[in-house]
Amino acid sequence: GTLMPNDEIVNGVSERGGQPVVRKKMTQWSMPITAYSQRLLDGLQTIDWPQPLKDAQTNWIGRSVGASLTFKTAISDEIKNTYDIEVFTTRPDTIFGVSFMTLAPEHELVAKLTTKEQKQVVLDYVEETAKRSERERMADVKTVSGVFTGSYAVHPFTNEKIPVWIGDYVLAGYGTGAVMSVPCGDQRDYDFAKHYSIPIPNIFKDIDISEEAYADKEGTIIDNSDFLTGLTYKDASKKVIFELEDRRLGKGKVNYRLRDAVFSRQRYWGEPFPVYYMNGIPKMIPVEYLPLRLPEVEKYLPTEKGDPPLGNATNWAWNSKTNKVVSNDEIDHKVVFPLELNTMPGWAGSSQYFNRYMDPGNTEEIYSAEAIEYWQDVDLYIGGIEHATGHLLYSRFWQKFMFDKGIATKDEFAKKLINQGMILGTSAFVYREEGTNKILSKGLIKDKRVDPIHADVSLVNSSDELDVEGFKLWRPEFKEADFVTEDGSFYVGREVEKMSKSKYNVVNPDAICEEYGTDALRMYEMFLGPLEQSKPWNTAGISGVYSFLKKLWRLYHTADNGGFMVSDSEPSKESLKTLHKTIKKVEEDITNFSFNTSVSTFMICVNELATQKCNSRAILSPLAILIAPYAPHIAEELWEKLGNTTSVAYASYPIYDESYLVERSKEYPISFNGKMRFTLELSLDLSKDEIEKAVMNHEKTMAQLAGRTPKKVIVVPGKIVNIVG
Repeated sequence: GTLMPNDEIVNGVSERGGQPVVRKKMTQWSMPITAYSQRLLDGLQTIDWPQPLKDAQTNWIGRSVGASLTFKTAISDEIKNTYDIEVFTTRPDTIFGVSFMTLAPEHELVAKLTTKEQKQVVLDYVEETAKRSERERMADVKTVSGVFTGSYAVHPFTNEKIPVWIGDYVLAGYGTGAVMSVPCGDQRDYDFAKHYSIPIPNIFKDIDISEEAYADKEGTIIDNSDFLTGLTYKDASKKVIFELEDRRLGKGKVNYRLRDAVFSRQRYWGEPFPVYYMNGIPKMIPVEYLPLRLPEVEKYLPTEKGDPPLGNATNWAWNSKTNKVVSNDEIDHKVVFPLELNTMPGWAGSSQYFNRYMDPGNTEEIYSAEAIEYWQDVDLYIGGIEHATGHLLYSRFWQKFMFDKGIATKDEFAKKLINQGMILGTSAFVYREEGTNKILSKGLIKDKRVDPIHADVSLVNSSDELDVEGFKLWRPEFKEADFVTEDGSFYVGREVEKMSKSKYNVVNPDAICEEYGTDALRMYEMFLGPLEQSKPWNTAGISGVYSFLKKLWRLYHTADNGGFMVSDSEPSKESLKTLHKTIKKVEEDITNFSFNTSVSTFMICVNELATQKCNSRAILSPLAILIAPYAPHIAEELWEKLGNTTSVAYASYPIYDESYLVERSKEYPISFNGKMRFTLELSLDLSKDEIEKAVMNHEKTMAQLAGRTPKKVIVVPGKIVNIVG
């Protein structure tokens, strides 16, 4: 068992492992990330991160502007005390539309406000609600459920009594855990009021609320609201906040959805807290006696009493005199005390690991002041958007704390961030006909009711044919099933999904490397598409990249026996042009992270050099350096064959020379009466008259004219020459 944050719970079970999650109240460590809510929002404007990721963090932090106010509960024959119900609302202008209060089932006042008559139904409701996660409760907008506590609150302006209900659509951890319910202006409140026949006063002028709530703010005129009647939303909000503050009933407030981050985990693997307990009060172990190391345990499961796995340790007590971990048998609560049993979550280490890279050999501290002053921050961080509201948000919070303490020099840890897309898998499916034990081939399922069943892609060949016997061995429950084939072959269906072990569509990279080599795998992944996009994997497609790498190898091995041959001859103008346009394009692609187009550029380059029969060292040496980041292994081999004794990784990167791309000559088509007879290469620097003179003096021109004098010569510099007559 372990403590789970809401974002790691899906449909009532843990996101990893699918274990059922039960809600319990526990004492736990937490990090006050809420103290940084506004700074986390403001900081997003200063970093070059993808907008969808920024939007995700903005929405998760959830800044809202409104008012905080207090409703006092009414005294009754049974409830002798009055209690304050604090609420936060973004619509203080609707205060005269309040017709009931709703508390979260976990709210601390529920027990105090519940009357004897309502006690049992309230207890039953609270128990039932505890079985649902907050995520489920937020997502379920169709179910209406709640229970009346039997008590009332007093409206701060009208002094009317308002019934106090509990409802699972209100969350204890969000806001104050209580809401002033305005059914005419909120759909959930409206549905709740309709369901339980609670009055729905209309406070919007000329608005029909007979069918649904009216939530639009703009253009709204407040009605039936005492001193707010006739005012717009904005004016009414300002007026009511002024009155609340003037009468000391509330105040204007900025609220955030973000909650403090739970920092305790009830599992073995994790950093132990350097904390021991003296009479129930946590005491920190002095820093000079750290690190505190995990003890040996026989079981990694919680104890029978429900304590975390560290409760199984027999040597997990702290001697405050010797400052050492000792046996639990020595605990006397005078000198020897029990240690904390919880461990830290994964983000305890992941929130600063990037800064540790700046000074990894430091044994005294996470990094020295000199190291962090030199490196400052991360220039480029590449990571998945799935970490937007987890690791990446926690890291930004942690960095700001380190900055405030003077330990870090920047309050944002990464200047630029790119979200890489996932490599998707192509899943394979067989189809069981409903109500039968027949498994149908893909082409036989039309107009049939079938249940798709994942098949391991390793059992499927490139033609989508399934190894049926292999499938039966893999899934013994289908050993006796009737596999209906098409002309003797059984074909699977295909669907692109996230690559996952649970979908049996994972492609083992070791097998790819064994067959095609690591460089082919590396380049094919880049070739699949833009870095930011998710791309489906297709093993058949790697053959193209594999063929390219073989062609690259042959470019350096043009001897008769396929041996290595590179000459020191001067390269041709065409080869220089090919090389330098490749340098230019690859530089641009690296800067723009367009690695897929770089691979295409290399393919074009190798094809052109092969056609040019280029074997010049002046071309092939810089080409090996260029391709090294993309295909490092083959580049290293070629670099050594070129006579180098150090790694290609240390070679100077080729410098682009624009002059090689400037056209200095033009191959003119020479036409006679509109028919092209031959071509002639001439300098582009020649004038019109110089072009005419060079053409007319050429031996081929003289042969064509056979002594005739042309009527005219048409010259278009840089394009054509046409001799008429």
